[in-house]
Amino acid sequence: MKAVSMLLAIGTLTGVCAYAVAADAVAPAPNGITIPAGYKDWRTIAVSHRSDNNTLRTILGNDVAINAAREGKTNPWPDGTVLGKVAWKDATHEVWKAATVPGDFIQAEFMVKDSKKYSSTGGWGFARWVGMEQKPYGKDANFAQECFGCHTPVKNNDWVFTQPVKMP
Repeated sequence: MKAVSMLLAIGTLTGVCAYAVAADAVAPAPNGITIPAGYKDWRTIAVSHRSDNNTLRTILGNDVAINAAREGKTNPWPDGTVLGKVAWKDATHEVWKAATVPGDFIQAEFMVKDSKKYSSTGGWGFARWVGMEQKPYGKDANFAQECFGCHTPVKNNDWVFTQPVKMP
C-alpha cells in the first residue's frame, strides 16, 4: 500500500513539475507580461462568437475578475483583474452538423488591470500568445497600441468588450 501511495505521489509531483516547466517555457510578451500560470484552470466569465473571423472564444478570469463579475463591479474592473480570452476557429461537429464547436486553437490573449502601470493604455496591459506553441505576439512593446486602439469603442466600459454572463 505504501508503494502505491509513493508511486501516486511521485506521479502527481512529476505532472505538477512538468506543468510548471511548460508554463515557464513560454516566452513573455514583448512588453514583459508573462502568460499567467494556471490560466487554463480559471473560470469562465463569458463566451463569444465572432462571425467576422469565424472564431469561438471563452473569456476566463482570475479570482479578482470572477469576484468583480459576480458583484457587478466591472466598470471599472478592480486593479489585479486579469481577463483571458482563448480562441479557436469554428468547426462543425462531425455528427451534429448544426453545432459549431471549437476547431484549431488560435491564441490566448490577456488583459491585466493595473491603473498606474498601464495608465497610457486605459489602465490595462495587453498580451497575446499565438498558436499551440504559444509564440508571443508583436515585434516590440508597441504592439499594445494595436490592442488599445481596437478597444477604443468600449472606452466607456473600462475598455472591455466582455459582458459577464448572467447566472441564476
